[in-house]
Amino acid sequence: MTDTAPAAKPLAITMGDAAGIGPEIIAKAYRQQADLLRNCFVVGDVGTLRRAAQVVAPGGQPSLPIAVISAPNEMCEVPPNCIPVLQIGEPAEPVAWGAISRVAGALAGRCVEWAADAALAGQVCAMVTAPLHKEALAAAGYPFDQFPGHTELLQERAARFLGRPVSEVPVRMMLANGELRTVLVSIHMSLRQAIEAVTFANVLETLQITHGALSRVLGRAPRIAVAGLNPHAGEGGLFGREELEVIRPAVDAARASGIDASGPWAPDTVFMRARNSTGHVGEFDVVVAMYHDQGLIPVKYLGVEQGVNVTLGLPLVRTSPDHGTAFDIAGTGRADASSLIEAVRMAKMLATEAGSDL
Repeated sequence: MTDTAPAAKPLAITMGDAAGIGPEIIAKAYRQQADLLRNCFVVGDVGTLRRAAQVVAPGGQPSLPIAVISAPNEMCEVPPNCIPVLQIGEPAEPVAWGAISRVAGALAGRCVEWAADAALAGQVCAMVTAPLHKEALAAAGYPFDQFPGHTELLQERAARFLGRPVSEVPVRMMLANGELRTVLVSIHMSLRQAIEAVTFANVLETLQITHGALSRVLGRAPRIAVAGLNPHAGEGGLFGREELEVIRPAVDAARASGIDASGPWAPDTVFMRARNSTGHVGEFDVVVAMYHDQGLIPVKYLGVEQGVNVTLGLPLVRTSPDHGTAFDIAGTGRADASSLIEAVRMAKMLATEAGSDL
């Protein structure tokens, strides 16, 4: 008898909102990067994926067939050149492209729950989430209307699995591409609430989470730049005192614990200093931004098609494209799958770093 290596754990891709471009970019990714998506399966609805596969099929060519599976361990039986789909619940009625739908919101939420639970239980090595629509998620009602987006839903699921309060499972959003990484102190909240969230504890916790996560990825301590909150990082207190009274003390505390952090730096220039581009090596490995748009606009400006959203602090690997549902082009087949492909690539790398056998 010969020994055989155990099968690699598969990677789960959640379908996202059925009315958006998520199913399309998944189907397109399977066409464009079959080798990369080997041992990946879709958590979603079979009919929705069949419709998407038809939308993205080049003129005159058949759409990729759907292989229906009922459990992750059935991936070994899926033939090549198929899109493996694990059906969540009963088959869904088709929803209109580009329209907010309670049905689509609930389905998207259930897909995320299933994939998160599977990742936490060790049935899959990582999860990649296609875009969901926050209004549709809210329209789905309880429990999905309790969560502004993916990150908070995953945080709650992880806390439940660990038997801890959500407050004891802090997470942060990192957006990254080949040129720039940024981590956010606060995520989905109003700007007024985001300013209130700039506290010593939140900034220090963000630095600790960023240091721990990127140390594993880089194999060394990351060089962390911290952006100020106010113009010119407060200009010595002339434009606000958050830098003097909150942010700098948090940076000093992080440095005292061995974290390579500096700042607060002027937010209108720190991202340029951190950017890796032709002829310019970034001064920093990552920028910690004080709120959502401050950190995400610079990365998205460099190219939405290459950006990847990574959730730091979870006891599982989760990545996603850095764009939304794009209701305006849903159903046209024009959506670019590049960001989803990069999210799969990043998830596989992070799963390997975490000790997965993928």
